[in-house]
Amino acid sequence: MKRNSLLRSPLAFYSVLIVQCALILSGCARKATPTTTAAGPGTSTPTTQAMEPTLPTVKPTNTAFLYLNAKGKALIEQKGDKQNANLALRVRRDSIIWISASLVGVEGVRAVLTRDSVRVLNRLEREYFTGGYDYLSKLLNVPVTFDDMQALLLGDYLAAPSGTTPTVSTDDAGRQRVSYPQAGVVVERLLQGNTGRVQQLKVTDAGSKRNLTVDYTDFKPLEDQGNLPFAHALLVQAQQPTGVAAAAINYNKVNAGRERLSFPFAVPKGYKRMK
Repeated sequence: MKRNSLLRSPLAFYSVLIVQCALILSGCARKATPTTTAAGPGTSTPTTQAMEPTLPTVKPTNTAFLYLNAKGKALIEQKGDKQNANLALRVRRDSIIWISASLVGVEGVRAVLTRDSVRVLNRLEREYFTGGYDYLSKLLNVPVTFDDMQALLLGDYLAAPSGTTPTVSTDDAGRQRVSYPQAGVVVERLLQGNTGRVQQLKVTDAGSKRNLTVDYTDFKPLEDQGNLPFAHALLVQAQQPTGVAAAAINYNKVNAGRERLSFPFAVPKGYKRMK
């Protein structure tokens, strides 16, 4: 098997596929809880200043299933290198995220995220990594949490941090655009007018010329979840001074419900730990 340069380091493939897809947010520790109507912090009418104008209420619709099992394909591109892979995703809400990427039927990378740990196994290089979110935060140069990762993968809405007042506007199609500045960046989400599902996420850092765009498309109803629309396609583009990294994920099978899933992760003997 020819080893693409994206797979030569134990975290490179995983970084492009997931870590670089992480929401570039700071302090968003709120869980992605199921809701159909929710007002983000700072969007309610102040009680001590009754004369201030009432801000529009943000109306997202988030997922509510306990377990998710999805399979599909991913195309990752970075610095001219392209790599196709089969992708498997398992999630237990608010608890664990399990990801496996395979090439020609052979698993290359497996990653498991819990609320306080990150573990990555690179079978091609016989290496593994285990640590906390401080590594991911250092890699992106911004804080990253489990909730950020979960919201990204499920296409859920995360409200602005407490104390931050978002700008909310509604277009002619009924879509809500929610944006706010935070830690030197501008975070913007576009919610569908008819469903309340996140359609697009943008994070812009004009100072460092870094930006992230996540487009959610191909929404299909999940039958066991009240026909909740779920994005079966994600296009992630991360612009950095060194170039553009992109990941296109297309799910061909998504099951969600309360059926218990396993999240296996074991380091074989002889594997080297990466520091």
